[in-house]
Amino acid sequence: MRRLILAVCVLALSAQTASAAAQSIAPDVFRALQNAQAAQQAGKYTEAEQALSAVKTKPDSLEQALVWRSQGYLVWAQGHSKHAISLLDKALRSNQLSAEQAAEDRLNLAKLSFSVKNYQQALQYLQGVTATDEILEIRIQSWQGLGRLDKALPLADQYVKGKKTISDNWLQFMVGANAELKRYAQAEQWQKQLLQRSPDQLNAWKQLAALQQMAGQHAKALATLRTAYSKGITFKSSDLDSLINLASASEQPWQAARLLEGMLKHGMLARNATSQERLAQLHWQARDYPNAARQYAQLAKQTGKGQHWLNLAQLEIQQGRWDAGLQALTAAEKAGANPQQVRAWRDWAQSRLALEQKHSNQLARK
Repeated sequence: MRRLILAVCVLALSAQTASAAAQSIAPDVFRALQNAQAAQQAGKYTEAEQALSAVKTKPDSLEQALVWRSQGYLVWAQGHSKHAISLLDKALRSNQLSAEQAAEDRLNLAKLSFSVKNYQQALQYLQGVTATDEILEIRIQSWQGLGRLDKALPLADQYVKGKKTISDNWLQFMVGANAELKRYAQAEQWQKQLLQRSPDQLNAWKQLAALQQMAGQHAKALATLRTAYSKGITFKSSDLDSLINLASASEQPWQAARLLEGMLKHGMLARNATSQERLAQLHWQARDYPNAARQYAQLAKQTGKGQHWLNLAQLEIQQGRWDAGLQALTAAEKAGANPQQVRAWRDWAQSRLALEQKHSNQLARK
């Protein structure tokens, strides 16, 4: 990067000296610019500073603008970006520079502003500048730095359009930006390009399945995972758990339940008490009480745990199945469930059952 900065500064100053020679400026100023350029090229920055500081220029003149410009590139070469911005900006705003110099300085000011994370200023310097690939990159990254992916993405589409080859970094950006803006279909298409390049990479498959899951396409996500599984890609249970958590966190527990059911059915996750309880919880969150009750009934019989019986009792009671709920509470009590919770649920179930019986008796008398 240091060599690149020096090359930029030398090229700019070489062009400036040639321009100054063609324009009408005072001989002593021209000599100072030449001497400063030679000293800077030799790495003699103090000597270059002295040459520029010694010369006298008229206010609002071309000579003053060219000296500011030389000083700007000199301090940039020394790594003082903010000072360079101040000097080059003054030269640009003087309106004394040629069109070529002004265009070059606008681009370099944008680069400097970006380097100090002043993204808004970088964008301002690039207003009205022809959109080359380099300028598009600065604009895209500046909007990204400002958290405006909605502005960055159309420029990124313009940047990658028509390119024969797109780097992995740009593909990853297109995936991430589209996903962040909830453009899941577009993100999926870009992710598929990454997957084609790395078909043996677990993360590429996981990312594709996650995008499909976020789009609400749980069946498609499961199919993606099954395809990867059939190709010999090894999944950890934590990898698959993360997809289930994603669906659950996005307030789609029914999708998470169906995804987990599919993983268990196809042997992608071990069917054990932990996975069965997870499935029961997801059904419960999705208010699919019959399936949740069925899962907890199986668990309670397998483990004999009081909490499993208590969960089953709550689910039965929530469905108005009072007798089944009271039977489960009795089993929970015997299995050592929390006595206070058992008592509270039993009292409530018995009161509701008595109320229903009373109501039924009243109807029978009519």
